[in-house]
Amino acid sequence: MSTDETRYIFNLGEECRQYALENLNETEEHRNACLKEVKRWLEQEVPHIKARKEDRYLLPFLRGCKFNLTKTKVKIVNYYTMRKDCPQWFTDRNPLLPLLQELIKMGVFVPLRKPHNNQMVVIIRTAAHDPKHYKWDDLFKAGNMILDVASQEYEYSQVYGVTALFDMTGMSFGHYKSMTPALIKKIVFAWQNYHVRPKQLEFINSPIYINIALNIFKSFMTEKMRGRVKVHFGGVQKAQNVVSKDILPVEYGGNEDSLETLGNYWFEKLLEYKDWLAEDEKYKAQ
Repeated sequence: MSTDETRYIFNLGEECRQYALENLNETEEHRNACLKEVKRWLEQEVPHIKARKEDRYLLPFLRGCKFNLTKTKVKIVNYYTMRKDCPQWFTDRNPLLPLLQELIKMGVFVPLRKPHNNQMVVIIRTAAHDPKHYKWDDLFKAGNMILDVASQEYEYSQVYGVTALFDMTGMSFGHYKSMTPALIKKIVFAWQNYHVRPKQLEFINSPIYINIALNIFKSFMTEKMRGRVKVHFGGVQKAQNVVSKDILPVEYGGNEDSLETLGNYWFEKLLEYKDWLAEDEKYKAQ
């Protein structure tokens, strides 16, 4: 059983508690029993997986698998193995590194400050960067850093999941040519094994040839994830077909902060977590 210092206390309100019960099979008794079993399993059966064992870090995996212990254990192994196999994403995660600082402030990966239908909404600007200057791996590193912090700041995302808005504005041949099938396979694997669930994958302002690229992505997806992919044509304001304009940045016809303001907000937030990000690098398969 966890110590008093790490024992989880549910503070998300009665509506969220009921949703977690009905949709994730989460009760206090079941939660505690599953946490106890996952910790026993990590310590006794998979010592090569150096994982965070505090309740708050194990619980997202259980919630993402609806407290199915078999699926949870597979996801934990996959996640920490990915951290070992992809050092380009999970090492040197210092937000003060110039390249990372530029991408974060650029707003390539921007969680919104307010939820939609209780889900965290993330805008992923797939072509905001110059492909001659930045690599896809740089973007994924910055995005994963922000997602790690946002999922802690917005715990409700662990229960309700995430809506991802992929803004395809400006996608060029230069962006596409470096996105190899091997890289796409890694990206999809990450989506399917991260500790927050993507509930919607919405592509907005899509070029007419997007399905060529999406077919490669879908070839690596589970059937359930393929069913969550939707494509929207006709400009960035189509984002309002997915989430309320009341929570969108002004660049998408919304009423909230600009992308620049949000980029600066998440940069400052990552600075608060700078030591945590550095310490977190040691957790991975051995």
